[in-house]
Amino acid sequence: MLAVTADARVAVRTRALTKVFRGFRAVDAVDLEVREGSVHALVGPNGAGKTTLFNLLTGFLTPTSGTILVFDEDVTGQPPERVARRGVARSFQITSLFETLTSREHVELALQGLTSQGFRFWRSEKLLGRDRARVEDLLEQVGLLRLADKPVGLLAYGQKRALELSLVLALEPRLMLLDEPTAGMGIEDVDRTIELIRRIAAGRTVVLVDHNMRVVGSLADRVTVLQQGRILAEGPYDEVRNDERVITAYLGEADHA
Repeated sequence: MLAVTADARVAVRTRALTKVFRGFRAVDAVDLEVREGSVHALVGPNGAGKTTLFNLLTGFLTPTSGTILVFDEDVTGQPPERVARRGVARSFQITSLFETLTSREHVELALQGLTSQGFRFWRSEKLLGRDRARVEDLLEQVGLLRLADKPVGLLAYGQKRALELSLVLALEPRLMLLDEPTAGMGIEDVDRTIELIRRIAAGRTVVLVDHNMRVVGSLADRVTVLQQGRILAEGPYDEVRNDERVITAYLGEADHA
């Protein structure tokens, strides 16, 4: 984890951020600050509002009220592509890859999408090959270079999640939002993913949602606990995990006598 000073610039700031679905407040007046260069975890019981908050921050949902600032720019209500142009990239909880394409082809397409050529990849094979060094660097960063030409459908689950992180990195983001990056993984894959996220977080700001508290404790500089759409507690991991309100939210009322 990085040492993030109290006067570090704020990468993400929300004020009274609220999302209401037919009378249900999924996110309720959330004031959130994420310091630049930090790894900030959002945790909470199922239904706490974590993914809804992610979708608000990245433009996939429009707030009912409140504001969102990313690197001091107001992105409230902007669509995902405009938010992305502010240096924001995200991964999703559910893997969504093309099973018959290779890892190399996935990254080539991701880089192609950043150019004026868009996804008109059929026009020239040369266009796809011009970023070969960048493609191989991205795959090397996530440990997939030796499997670059293997169809994604033949990769292990943990390797597919690593590929998704390479697609996030292809956008050269200043801010990465990772939704359940270790969901469904075995212990070995979780350990590898922790180390991978630690490496790629260098020089960037990361906001992550993960139910695995070992992942959160290993990576997060600061933890925000959500319950029923509101912030229940916030602070360093060791402080938050011992908060009686947090223990009750996760485990229910207990007899501590």
